Amino acid sequence: MTGDFESKVVVVTGAASGIGRATVIAFAEAGAKVVAADVVHHDENAGRFDELGIEAVDCDVRDLAVLQRTIDGAVERHGRLDVLVNNAGVQLVKQITEISEAEWDQVMGVNLKAAFFGTSYAVRHMQRQGGGAIVNNASNAGLLPRAHDPLYSTSKLSLVGMTRSLALCHSKDRIRVNCVCPGPVGGTEMYESELRLAADVEAQRKKSIEASPLARAFDRAITTEEVAASILYLASDAACMVTGTAIAIDGGKSLGVPPKTD
Repeated sequence: MTGDFESKVVVVTGAASGIGRATVIAFAEAGAKVVAADVVHHDENAGRFDELGIEAVDCDVRDLAVLQRTIDGAVERHGRLDVLVNNAGVQLVKQITEISEAEWDQVMGVNLKAAFFGTSYAVRHMQRQGGGAIVNNASNAGLLPRAHDPLYSTSKLSLVGMTRSLALCHSKDRIRVNCVCPGPVGGTEMYESELRLAADVEAQRKKSIEASPLARAFDRAITTEEVAASILYLASDAACMVTGTAIAIDGGKSLGVPPKTD
């Protein structure tokens, strides 16, 4: 999509690593002016971000005032906002009886509340300019509830529902709202942390892709670049009639029980 986003302005949250990092690089390579928002920044990004003109800004999406300043600031500096990618997310692997109110607030705050209000702040600008695109990172857990992380699943299932509702609300404004539902994705903090904690890294890697038919067939995890490509499609003019959808980038994991291997 080189050049497809020429002169367009894009804000991505959770942009310093994983899917967020791949997404800001892909948008910049396609010609966009990109604001990479994150609560932490990595020195290794500096050279590539500088080369592509990606603007890294501090933003803790849990602080709604900071989130609004991030979005409003992008408009003040660049004159408009064409795309918002609500990518920031946190995971929690615990059962309901073990989850505290503070953990509920943290997971729902980052995964759902920040996306809701970030969209609210973006919509105000997009309404004035006659349209825009919002893409939420809803995870495979937004399509297929999982027994090991019920709170995370709840946040992502809610995000898919929010995506559909807001897509309907703002179709009249020519604002499209879609989401991607990836997993298992290598090169993300969630994926890599599981490997780091495993006693047998190779066994954990195989386990992480076991329930994903295509991932298992190719013997690899999905890449962050593959997810970024889908985000770019949903934000592009090629998807001008696509709204309220949830694209599963999960190698078929959400389809059901995979076939047995020979």
